[in-house]
Amino acid sequence: MHLRQLIAQTILVDRHLSLADAVHVADGVSKIALTPSAIERCGAAHARLARLIAEQRHIYGITTGFGPLANRLVDPAEGAMLQQNLVNHLATGIGPHFSWRQARAIVLARLMSILQGVSGASLPTVNALVALLNARFAPVIPSKGTVGASGDLTPLAHMVLCFQGQGEFLLPDERRVPATAALAEMALPALDLSQRDGLALVNGTSAMTGIAVLNALAMHRAIDWAVTLTAALAEVQSARVEAWDAVFSEVRPHPGQQSIAEDLRARVQGSKRLKAGRLCDRRLLGLVPATESLAGQDAYTLRCAPQIIGAVRDTAHWHDEIVVVELLSATDNPIFPDAPEAFALHGGNFMGQHVGLASDALANAVVVLAGLAERQVARVTDEALNQGLPAFLHRGAGGLNSGLMGAQVTATALLAEARSIGPASVHSISTNGANQDVVSMGTIAARHLSDKLTTLSQIQAILALAVVQAMDILDLFDPDLGFSRSAQGLRRMVRALSPALQTDRPLGREIELLSHALTRTDPPDP
Repeated sequence: MHLRQLIAQTILVDRHLSLADAVHVADGVSKIALTPSAIERCGAAHARLARLIAEQRHIYGITTGFGPLANRLVDPAEGAMLQQNLVNHLATGIGPHFSWRQARAIVLARLMSILQGVSGASLPTVNALVALLNARFAPVIPSKGTVGASGDLTPLAHMVLCFQGQGEFLLPDERRVPATAALAEMALPALDLSQRDGLALVNGTSAMTGIAVLNALAMHRAIDWAVTLTAALAEVQSARVEAWDAVFSEVRPHPGQQSIAEDLRARVQGSKRLKAGRLCDRRLLGLVPATESLAGQDAYTLRCAPQIIGAVRDTAHWHDEIVVVELLSATDNPIFPDAPEAFALHGGNFMGQHVGLASDALANAVVVLAGLAERQVARVTDEALNQGLPAFLHRGAGGLNSGLMGAQVTATALLAEARSIGPASVHSISTNGANQDVVSMGTIAARHLSDKLTTLSQIQAILALAVVQAMDILDLFDPDLGFSRSAQGLRRMVRALSPALQTDRPLGREIELLSHALTRTDPPDP
């Protein structure tokens, strides 16, 4: 297990790492150091590989070509050239590069796979990965070109080239630095690919896994914001929180539904703007004032929030379980198990189907959460549905000012775009001369999920603007009906980035700023 060294902010890593710690390393918040047992384990695996090479055993990628060319023997004396050519021919990635933190998460995922002790990578290679993660750099890795079947061969090949002094590294602000300069700053020599280090670095699910690690944290933060925004919207709309009663979760005990209902109840504590009591407490025989509406149940965007967000949270937990297992697994081929007699075992741990399916499932959940937020924006801005608030929450003269009309349309457009991108893991296409006749598309699925999480944060930013604008308007008319501590914290956070909307102004930049804040900041305490 890892042990956190709090003073030095260094995590001592063996075979295990939590998702939270993995994100801290990717973000550069924590450094890492390897335990003696991890170093010994990797060294022993490399020694087993060296023995097999010395014995001139038949090993894929050591004495053979790659993919459908595995039936061509290669002279062991040409092993270094074989490994270099592997990297060279795979470095065909195109498109936008992964972000600084995504690229670092990819490096970390590759390291964790090697630390399982069956990859055979040399200790200088292991130490190079550690040095990168403890520095301020990330390799420039193109995001497109992998089918996630024989692992993430293409992106990982570009990672290797950076360690060889070819290509570029990124700084935290996304500026590029020539690879030679970055290696010099890290005091690293160009990576030596003799023996099997090339295949040990490129063959595995590390790109999709690294992205999935970041997606996991982003999803839980988005869920927390969904709860915070829904609770504040309930206050704005004077909702009846009977629907969030704990009894509902007792008779339908999904863990997510139960925890979300608890969170919602905690967030509205102290609010004076909610309808108290149960609907059935009212008697109908002449005791209901003629001016009071008998419509006592709220729309599903509020009433069913525990069920909707709860299902999303349960899906996120399943995704996390898959990602943790993948992060702490050896995803190579072949592997070199720890056994009295050294041997190589050939198989398919590089297939990324687990991460692909989990990413697609969570992407569906993200779209559900985005759909909830978009409908909440629509309801609070519609004067026919928003409990007497101005149309589109405008201030100043109506007609002359349109308030959040444009922002509401943007929320709808963003939701439509998220819905237009379907699952990737079901779209297997035979490739590699029919050697890879089924593929996972796991990295594409993880990338799509990351993009959808960004879209969700943008819709939630618009919802936050709308809820806080409604709070400001309500306070003008009835300041004595106070909002909860949670809603007041939300308003402070939003107003620090977006001043009160008195008259119409461009809001695009403020939506972007707020969206970024939602992805990097936890909600205020209830």
